[in-house]
Amino acid sequence: MENRLVYNPVGLLFTLLLAFLLFVVVGFLFLDLARTAFTLIGFTWSEALLVLLLSLLGSGINIPIKTMKCNTPMVSERYVRAFGITYRIPVVENRDCSTILAVNVGGAVIPIVISALLLYEFPAALKYAIAGILFVALITNRIARPIKGLGIVTPALLPPLAAALGAIILVYFLNAPHQFIFLIAYVGGTLGTLIGADVLNLNKIKDMGAPIASIGGAGTFDGVFLSGLIAVLLV
Repeated sequence: MENRLVYNPVGLLFTLLLAFLLFVVVGFLFLDLARTAFTLIGFTWSEALLVLLLSLLGSGINIPIKTMKCNTPMVSERYVRAFGITYRIPVVENRDCSTILAVNVGGAVIPIVISALLLYEFPAALKYAIAGILFVALITNRIARPIKGLGIVTPALLPPLAAALGAIILVYFLNAPHQFIFLIAYVGGTLGTLIGADVLNLNKIKDMGAPIASIGGAGTFDGVFLSGLIAVLLV
C-alpha cells in the first residue's frame, strides 16, 4: 500500500455528486438570505425574489450611453492551436479604437430605482443615506483599480462591509434613527459603490483600451449586488 496522507476516500462519481449537492444547498441558502435581506428593507417575499432575479438577469444587459475615443491601443486576444494545445496570444491593435460607455441594468439601473423608491418612501432618511453613500464612495474609490481591457474593478466584499460599517457608525455613534439602519446600509452600499468605483473613475476609461465600460457591470456588479444583500444582513 502506498504511504500517502492526501488521497480521495471516495470515488470520482460520488465526489462529483457531493459537489453538486453542496452547490444546490449553498444556492438555496444564498437565495433565502438574499430574499431575507430585501424583506428587511420593506419588500415582500415575492417582490424580493423578483428583484433578485431581475438583478441577476439584468447583469448581462448593458444600455449604451456614448462612444469614447481611446487613448490606449485596444488589447485583444487570438487563439492558435498547435499539436493539440491552444495558445492564447495577446494582440495590441494600433488602429483607432473606441470604448462604449454603458449602464448595466442589474448592477446600476435596478439598484438606483430601488434606492430611489426607498428614499421616496422614507424621506426622513435622506440625509443619513447621503452620509452612508459618501462613506462607501470614499472607501471604494480608494480601492477600485482600472484594469486594461476590462474596466474598473473593486473587491466584491469591500463595499458591503463598508456599507454595514457606515450604517453602524451613523446609528450607534451619530444618533441616526435605528429604523433606518437597513435603508442606510442598502442605499449607501449600492449607490456608494457605483459612485466611488465607476462614476468617479470615468476619466480613466479612455486609458483602459476596453471595448466596453459599463457602470455597474463587469468589475463592480458583484460589489454592488452583494452590497444590497450582505450589508443589510450584517446589520
